[in-house]
Amino acid sequence: MPFDIRHRSRILLDGKDRAPARAFLKGIGFTDSDLSRPIVGVANTWIGTMPCNYHLRDLAVSIKEGIRAAGATPMEFNTIAISDGITMGTEGMKASLVSREIIADSIELVGRGHMFDAMIVLVACDKTIPGGAMGLIRLDIPGLVLYGGSIAPGKFKGRDVTIQDVYEAVGANARGLMPDADLCELENQACPGAGACGGQFTANTMALALEFLGLSPIGTASPPALDARKKEVAYKAG
Repeated sequence: MPFDIRHRSRILLDGKDRAPARAFLKGIGFTDSDLSRPIVGVANTWIGTMPCNYHLRDLAVSIKEGIRAAGATPMEFNTIAISDGITMGTEGMKASLVSREIIADSIELVGRGHMFDAMIVLVACDKTIPGGAMGLIRLDIPGLVLYGGSIAPGKFKGRDVTIQDVYEAVGANARGLMPDADLCELENQACPGAGACGGQFTANTMALALEFLGLSPIGTASPPALDARKKEVAYKAG
């Protein structure tokens, strides 16, 4: 038998007895035509608390355009995220690893509850990447993980810098090797926009690993967060 591309959404949306379900969805703009196509969940880990995931709203738009162009209907939903870098050295860091499980659980629960036929998981920071992968694997439906990309380097005294330079500068300042004004200027310049930490730390390492594991299409992780190619990648992923 050929694979039914509406292998799950058909249960939720087809037949006279599913009229209430369709009525709810029509209330937020979906049409009969939309609901007759495969439903693709877009799990978005956007959050307004860190640069890593801050641009994912825009990427989700491109993903959904790609899904529609391919003849399916996207339904986007959100998860949580905790920044390792921002919370580091405080009690907040204890929330980071726990967040990975909640991210995975929430993706799995929404995917099971709404019976998506397929899913794209849009991730960026350290725990959303493995959390997104775990959630997708548990669902065992067609899908992929798309990495939001690395931040661009900042500029300080004519050289490229990343957040690692800021961490090192804190130590240098404490030893009297860097004046307060330079530390402040470096802090202001190190993160010039959205994107995950600019180094081979957890986010970029995990993104590369997922390409080799086959959970992310080869070549999708490397374009930086705000590079114009990233939206093209997102559209093609959809």
